[in-house]
Amino acid sequence: MSNTLEVSYFPTMDYDQAWNLQKEMVSDIDTGKRQESLMLLQHPPTYTMGSQRHPEHLLLSEEELKQRGITMYQIDRGGDITYHGPGQLVGYPLLLLDGGKNLDLHGYLRSLEQVIIDYLGSYGIQGTRKPEYTGVWVGDLKICAIGVKFNKCRHHRGFVTSHGFALNIKNNVKHEGFAGIVPCGIQQYGVTTLEECLQKEIEVEEAAREILSYFTRVFPYEAELPSAW
Repeated sequence: MSNTLEVSYFPTMDYDQAWNLQKEMVSDIDTGKRQESLMLLQHPPTYTMGSQRHPEHLLLSEEELKQRGITMYQIDRGGDITYHGPGQLVGYPLLLLDGGKNLDLHGYLRSLEQVIIDYLGSYGIQGTRKPEYTGVWVGDLKICAIGVKFNKCRHHRGFVTSHGFALNIKNNVKHEGFAGIVPCGIQQYGVTTLEECLQKEIEVEEAAREILSYFTRVFPYEAELPSAW
C-alpha cells in the first residue's frame, strides 16, 4: 500500500450507509483495490451500541426514539452506547495496520486520542485522557468518544481499522441526544463541545479541514483531498 490517505467529507450520511461503506472499503483495502482512507462526516440523530452491550444505558423507549427521530443500531465496534448527530464531527479511519507500522489496538486508540488532543491544543484547550476510559476529555467533561474495530486481513498479516472518533463541535449536539443515554456507560461525568469550550461558533466542515493536518502528523500519511475541498 502507498502512504497516501484518501480523504472524503460528507455533510451528512445515514449511519447504515456509512457502516456498509466501511465494510466495503475494509475489503477493498485488504485486497489492494483501494487506498487507505479517512471518512469525515456527520450523521443524522443516531444511537449506536457497541460490543459492551448495556441496554439499561438507553434511557428512552422505542416510542420516544421514534418521537425524537433517533435511529438505534447494535454495531460491531468496541465500547458502550453513544450518540451521533448534526453538530458532531465523526471520523472513520480505514488504515492497514501491519507489523511495519507496529501499532496494536491500544497503541492505535492512544494515537487517535493524540490527534484530538493536539487539535484541541491548537485552540488553547487542554484535552486529557482518563486512564480508565477511552476518549478525550476537557476537565471532567467528555468531548470526544472513540470506538474502533480491527478487521483481520485475509491478504495481509495485519488488520484494517474501521469505526473511529466522534468529536462534539456544536452546542446543539450536547442537548439533542446525550440526555437520552448514559454516554459510553459513564454516569459520573458529562459531555462538552468545542463551541462550549471556546465560547464561539465553529462549523463542522471547518473543524474537519483543520483536524486533517493533526491526523497526518500522528499517522504519517500524505492526504489526498476531494476535488470539492
